[in-house]
Amino acid sequence: MSASRDQEFADYVTARLGALRRLAYLLCQDRDRTDDVVQAAITRLYVHWGRARAVEHIDAYARTILVRVYLSERRSAWATKVDLSRDLPDKAVAADDRDDALDMRSALAALPPRQRATLVLRFYCDLSVEQTATHLGCSAGTVKSQTAKGLQTLRGRLRPGVADPADPHGPPPARRPVQPPTEVRSNG
Repeated sequence: MSASRDQEFADYVTARLGALRRLAYLLCQDRDRTDDVVQAAITRLYVHWGRARAVEHIDAYARTILVRVYLSERRSAWATKVDLSRDLPDKAVAADDRDDALDMRSALAALPPRQRATLVLRFYCDLSVEQTATHLGCSAGTVKSQTAKGLQTLRGRLRPGVADPADPHGPPPARRPVQPPTEVRSNG
């Protein structure tokens, strides 16, 4: 690559690194893995920089690479054998949002990777169903079903006392009250 092309790439990455790291963190829920995913995505972006800079939305191109790196990492044998989950240090946030943020982070981390990626792209990145499908390399119908399943699971985890279909040890469903039998009159 030429020096000007390298400088253009370096300028882009420098400007967008924070956004890429935030997106990767929402997907990975682990600071160390976040850096690994971002590094792999930046490397792929560098390899394909000629193609990337020719597209209309470089940010969308980079975001697609990052999400695909995350998903492919989750499918690898290493990711299924090594558990990197650990408690993250608490970070100072507004007092009234802290518990909600921690609950949301925990619920989001418990989602399967594909559902998490779908929800992050749809609601954090504010992408349409079609844009999300393009990023994930799937159909719009898959995005809709993954969104519905992910939201249902999040709701179940965030509402105390509401049964979560993914949690077999969750609270039992509420029983409906038994109606007393109605009196039957016979003719005769």
